[in-house]
Parts: sequence; structure tokens; C-alpha cells
Amino acid sequence: MTMEIKDSGSVILTAYHSYSPSRIALMDQSYASQLSPSPGRSPLSRKVRYQETSRMISQDSLHPPSFARSVSQDSLDSNAMEDYWSEVKSIEEDCDSAQEEAIEVRSADEGELEEAWLQEAGLSTLVSGPPGDSPAEALVSTLTRTQAAMVKKRLDNYTQTMRKKNKQPARDVRDIFASGDTPSSEPVSPTPSSSTPHPHPHPPKLPFWIPARMENCVSDCQMSKERPAEEFVFTVPYSEGAACRRKDRDSKNFQRIKKDDGTLPKFVWRSTRLGFTRVGDLSPEDMKKIGYLSLIELTAFYDALGIELKRNRTVRIKVRESGLFGVPLTTLLENDQKKVPGLKVPLLFKKLLSKLEQTGLQTEGILRVPGSASRVKHLRRELEEKFYDDVFDWDQVRHNDAAGLLKMFIRDLPYPLLTMQYLPTFTAVENISPSRTQLQALHLLIMLLPEPNRDTLKALLEFLRKVVANEEKNRMSLWNVSMIVAPNLFMYRGKTAKPQEMQGAAGAAHLVRLLIKYQDLLWIVPCFMVSQVRKMNEAAMPKRHQGSEKNKKKLLRRWNAERDKSERSELSDIREGVIRVHAPLHAKVSMAIQLDSGTKAKDVMARFECDKSNGTRSSSRWQKQFLYEVGGNIGERCLDPDTYLLDLYRVNPSCDWVFKPRTT
Repeated sequence: MTMEIKDSGSVILTAYHSYSPSRIALMDQSYASQLSPSPGRSPLSRKVRYQETSRMISQDSLHPPSFARSVSQDSLDSNAMEDYWSEVKSIEEDCDSAQEEAIEVRSADEGELEEAWLQEAGLSTLVSGPPGDSPAEALVSTLTRTQAAMVKKRLDNYTQTMRKKNKQPARDVRDIFASGDTPSSEPVSPTPSSSTPHPHPHPPKLPFWIPARMENCVSDCQMSKERPAEEFVFTVPYSEGAACRRKDRDSKNFQRIKKDDGTLPKFVWRSTRLGFTRVGDLSPEDMKKIGYLSLIELTAFYDALGIELKRNRTVRIKVRESGLFGVPLTTLLENDQKKVPGLKVPLLFKKLLSKLEQTGLQTEGILRVPGSASRVKHLRRELEEKFYDDVFDWDQVRHNDAAGLLKMFIRDLPYPLLTMQYLPTFTAVENISPSRTQLQALHLLIMLLPEPNRDTLKALLEFLRKVVANEEKNRMSLWNVSMIVAPNLFMYRGKTAKPQEMQGAAGAAHLVRLLIKYQDLLWIVPCFMVSQVRKMNEAAMPKRHQGSEKNKKKLLRRWNAERDKSERSELSDIREGVIRVHAPLHAKVSMAIQLDSGTKAKDVMARFECDKSNGTRSSSRWQKQFLYEVGGNIGERCLDPDTYLLDLYRVNPSCDWVFKPRTT
């Protein structure tokens, strides 16, 4: 079959047929030559040619290439990606006028990649440190069989690579996994049991990530009359059930991307007896461990799906240390926190979102219709000069200008909001099917993002959800918003949208759509990881009284004597489930609570709230407070109001119970 192209004035007529790879390559070269500017062409000529080429590309991108992909664009109509390429054009024109240094992506050899992986997974001491107890070995002791196999594979690969370089590592992988292939935790079926709770007060012991009971939770993705909701499970490691999904991928059972937002699946998720744990609920130390586990789990997950886990390694560039635009997020937050302590999102970013929420949510075409380029650049200069002095006049900023400044802020970051390191891993999610598996990969990636990036992304997604909620007035559907935001998230300094990469346009927009729609799900810390963190903390606890056998016997006799003295008081409390809640900011600083099988965190909170309403503190000065578990096998965890306290008491009997405001 052949393709005929006829020039009819300014309209390009095409007849589409199946293309061979060589034919596609010739077309890509033709498109690239049309996109490249020449000295003799006027800006108007370049603009017309760009529009013509964009039409050709947008039409051609509707047809998948001859090789297999996880998603296809068969169901998209001819104008489905128009907003995407308009945004790409705007970005490239802005980059042409900017005189900023582009990010250089450097390839690394296999040894460097493995070493970087071990470092980021918190396992570097396994090969560099002496044998013995260490935080890394405590981490290894909590891994599932699939996760442990991946760690062994990485360590073995690192060992062999170092031997080839004549750099013998300090330890061998067989020294670390000396107990054989069976890890401390046995794997379970990917589908949790839905049977009724065991009637006995102490049910049979299950693997540590499986809850004793599940409770229904009302989620953002509610049951629908049109489409029944699917259950999303947080309690089982995603890598455990990934092997069966690889069969679907190998058999080319791919999904199609459709611009109709109603085709997205609806998910409902269930809370365990220990309640949900969200990203901001854990201490920074425990969140760091969540990051280690997420990288190990993501690597095992991708390996089970047969997808290569690619990560960039960048060369640091010279960046600004002050100002607003083009400043690294960490530096910008450090500067902003001097003015507003505890700030999690850059001040300018928050102000732009607030401005858009006040004036632009109901404006037709918000985000799509660009503001004046000259006005936006002028406002940028004014912001740089006046923002921190609080003399900038926000009334002069139109909603379209604010949208332009917001997108400019994101794409001018020296390093992408999704991080240069994990940007290829985000892109690889396009090669996964179905949407549930894509969400699992995105979930792990969100856990991996640095805290400033994750908090800023969350603020952006919350705003975009508000834009979509006003679709009837602003004419911006979830698909429209995703197409406009995707280029700003997936393009970075020095990167351009090449014609041969056009196939990924719909995939990138689809990923942003998933991030917006399922953001509540993605910011919940998986239950199995919280359980692993508890096991890790227990394994890392220092071993006390490691003396001789004689000293141990003396200590045991002393402990027995002390235990006999306090047995009636302390042990009876344990049997009856009595806890003491401390409220340092409350008039009644301590309160004993009798727990039963139905006592929830919100019941205890209500006791203190009732005391507040009786006039113990001025309501105008009162801060919203929450119940925390502190210490024991967790650093600190803000409890979900629906947490069953007796179940948590049995999981972490040595913790303290504190009623206080959130630390963030």
C-alpha cells in the first residue's frame, strides 16, 4: 500500500494505510526538516508550516506503530491532541527566547547504576560496611520473597560488575542472604480473603501485611450506577500479583486510550483495622524508610511485568540561588521558610493557585487560552523585584496571565517536578496495562518523590481537580486539562518534542489524567509498607544487656522480681486494654481510656473535644488536634479517625498516645 499526499492550497490531504518502519522513518525526517527553522524564512512562514506539520503529526499519531505498545490511540479523533501540541508550541517558543542552561543527561555504566540503586534503596552498607547488625540488614529482614529476590539480583550484579573492574566489594551477596531463599515473610495470594472476621478474640496469625479484618471506606471514586467500582487493595505488595499480569502484556492484551473521561475505571478502597496512613501522617524518618521500600518494590514490580526500570543520571548545572523562577524547589523552600516557617509549597506557587481559584475557575478556556506573552514576561520581572517586599499588585494579574505564570514556574524549574531521575520511570508507565496496574506503578513513584516535589505536585493536582469540577462553566474537561499540563511536566530544559516521539503524547496526557482523578488514592501510604516499617524498626532496636550468660541470669531474676511487684497493676491494664492519652496543650493533660473492640480514634478525640467545648480553652485559639501513636515500633503516626485502637494497641503495645495538633 502507498500513501498519497496532495497539496491543496494550505490544506494537506492524506490517505492513511499501514506503514512499514522504513516508511515511518522517512516521514519523521520529512517532518523534522519542516520543523527546523532556516535563516531565510519569515516568522509567519514558520508559523504556517508549524501548523501544517502539527496537523499532519496529530493525524499520524492516531495510528499505532507496527511494534506492540501497551496503549493505542485508535479511538482518538483527529483533533483529540490539538491542545497538547498547542501547548508544546508555546513551550518551545518560550524556550527559544530563554538564555538558560539546558540539563545534560549523562549515561552511566552498569556498575554506577547498581551502586546508585543500592544507595537510594538504603542498602549501600550491605556491600561497603562490615557484617553485622545495621539498618540495611534490618530492612532486608522485612522484605517479601519477591522483594528479597530483586535485592539479591541487584547485589549479585553489583558484585560481578565490581569484579570485572578489579574492585572486589567488601561482602558477597551469599554472606547477606546466608539463610537461603526463604525470607522472613512468606508471600500470599494477591487477592486478600474476604471471609468474615474470626470470632476468636485472637485470630490466627497472618503474614504481617495482611489485616485481620477489612472495613468499608467511602472514597473519592464512589460506586456508580453506570459502572460498578473495582476494589483497589493496599494490603498486598503489588509485585506479588504482577507475574500474572505480565501474561496479559505478553499476549498484547493492551488497552486503548480514549478521551472520554467516563471510560476510566472507578475504584473503591477499604481501610484496615489500623486505619489509613497518608503521606503527612508519618515522621520524616519513617517516610525515608518508605522511600527505600518503594524503590525495592517498584524495581521488583517492573521486573515481574517485564519492563526495564530506566533512570536518568544528570550532571548538575549552575542554578540560581535566589529569586522565584528557575530556582530549585529545595532552595526556594529554604528561602520561603525564613518568612513562613514550616512551609511545604513555594509561596509564589501557592499565591498563583490562590489567584486562579479566586478569579479563573469558572472562566472558559482557563489554562488553555494563553495570556499575552509580553504581559507575562513583564509580570515575571515585577514579581522577581517586588514579591518578597509584599508590594506586588496582584490586582493587575488577569487569570490568563496567572495561568501562564503558573505553567512557566513549573517548566522553568532547573530540574523537572517529577525529577530528572524518575522521569523515564514515569514515562514507562505508558507501557503498562490495565489502569489498575498503571495506578500501582504511579503509587510507588509518588512515594519515591522527594518531599518538596511531592508536596508541590499535590498542590497542583488539587487545583486541577477544582478546574475539572467547574467543567460546565470553563469548558475544561479532565482530558483537556491533562493535555495542557502534560507537556509542562514531561518536558524539561533542552528537551524538545521530536516527531518520532509523537506516539507518546496521548500516553503522557493519560498519565496526568490518572494523577488528577486518583490523587486521593495515590497519597495513601500502602498498608504493607507501614507494616514493613514496623518490622524494620523492631529489627533495628538495639539489643539490650548483651553480657555474659551469668549477667543475663542475674538480670532475668531481677526482671522477674520487678514484674511480680507490678503484675497486679500493669498486667491487669494490658488484659483490660487501658491506655493513657497525653494532651500537653489541653487543660486535662492526661486521661485514662478503657478500650474495647469497637473503640476508634475519633471516639477518644471526641472526649477531648467535649472537654474543650466546656470552656477549658478559648475556641478562637484552639487548634484542631489529632491522636498520635508515638514510639514503640513506629516513629510517629497521626491516626486515622477510624482506627480501631485495641487492634493498634496489640500491634504496638509500647507506644505512647498523644493528643496534639499536626506538626505540619
